[in-house]
Amino acid sequence: MAEVVPLGSDSKRQAQTSPSIVGLTGGIGSGKSSVARLFGALGVHWVDADDVAREVVEPGTEGLAAIVAHFGAGVLQADGGLDRAALRQRVFADESERRWLEQLLHPVIRQELIRQLAPEGYALPYVIMVSPLLLETDQHQLAERVVVVDVPEETQIVRTMARDNNTREQVERILAAQMARQERCSKADVVIDNTQSLDDVAVVVSQLHQNFMSQFSPGA
Repeated sequence: MAEVVPLGSDSKRQAQTSPSIVGLTGGIGSGKSSVARLFGALGVHWVDADDVAREVVEPGTEGLAAIVAHFGAGVLQADGGLDRAALRQRVFADESERRWLEQLLHPVIRQELIRQLAPEGYALPYVIMVSPLLLETDQHQLAERVVVVDVPEETQIVRTMARDNNTREQVERILAAQMARQERCSKADVVIDNTQSLDDVAVVVSQLHQNFMSQFSPGA
């Protein structure tokens, strides 16, 4: 079963009308989206920072224009959209380029995340923010709880190579740019072992959902 680490204190809780935010993170290929969908099946609204990151660099956005001005047209596809594979290869081969891209996009992504995490007419007391860089950026400041989805690094590599058609070297570069597994888990309020079956993980998610519903309900 997943390890459920005791939740932190309520010092982050503040009087608010918008839902509380639970940050869901994990290394590349850890299965964050699968866990988020389990929360979604329970009626929890969730937003994926990766989806937001795509939206802020769609054709016609200021984000894409800035990227092309910096890297050149070689990072564009024939249809004018961003060639993510080409951009990824550039930024993970050069630390300074990766930092430049992060400084450009992270503030924009954060602003859009905040907007999407407060849907109108939403009744539950919490939402899920899925982000691979939750702990590496200031996004964790938005979250009242941090849930880490964890698998061994070799599992991350194999899954990502199969999913994204990347080489082992490319995936290892991405891993090297992310927070180390042990450090990430040490910063979590909850760690979910995602080497289990989907049914077992669903049981853990259901338990966490009940906990969060109780903790974040008005007057709790």
